[in-house]
Amino acid sequence: MAQPSSNGNGPKLSEKGLLTPDNCVVALIDHQGQMLFGTSNFDRQGIINNTVAIGKAARVFDVPVVLTTVETKSFSGNMWPQLRAVFPGKEPIERSSMNSWDDKNFVAAIEKSGRKKILIAGLWTEVCVAFPTVQAIHDGYEVYVVEDCCGDVSQLAHDNAMKRVIQAGAKPVTSMQVMLEWQRDWAHRGTYDAVMDIVKNHYGAYGIGVEYAYTMVHGAPATKFPEYAVPVAVAAHK
Repeated sequence: MAQPSSNGNGPKLSEKGLLTPDNCVVALIDHQGQMLFGTSNFDRQGIINNTVAIGKAARVFDVPVVLTTVETKSFSGNMWPQLRAVFPGKEPIERSSMNSWDDKNFVAAIEKSGRKKILIAGLWTEVCVAFPTVQAIHDGYEVYVVEDCCGDVSQLAHDNAMKRVIQAGAKPVTSMQVMLEWQRDWAHRGTYDAVMDIVKNHYGAYGIGVEYAYTMVHGAPATKFPEYAVPVAVAAHK
């Protein structure tokens, strides 16, 4: 019989080269306003969507997450509120260095997790993702770049950055691939409904397909989302 996972939500999964909730840590780097303004290789709303999705998945599977921002006040702006909402009360590590691996607080947070596999996502790919990826691999970590949660100033910049990190030994993955690798078996009921909720909220046609199967095939009631309320102005805008 499989032994319970340390995250308490499901059985311990076999590794054999795969990610599990017990063997990795997630690092979300510089998902900030100004950094997204300069991103042009992927759809920017899609980057927000996928980053929020992997953040939620990390919460579901109790995977440690390190949040970090750079030059918030002087250039980059705050971490996106959509992402902050996934981690209420968790303050990002503020840096001046473009390279998170040069920041002792960031490295200490990764070390504190006790995990040797790092899932890295951030803006921009050529700098804030590539630099820590290359150096973390040099220091003995196994790095997975969550590519659909990254972006860069051009397609060429992103593509060359991905080539560089892959040549250094990093493994490219996507947000949904990671979540399903953590789930692994639909018989793991402790996380099933939460994963389906993420799918329905963030993964487009797959989510609509799940909703269709729930309602039309299995006779389940339709998913109820919070009703929209038109925001009321509470103060004059500056």
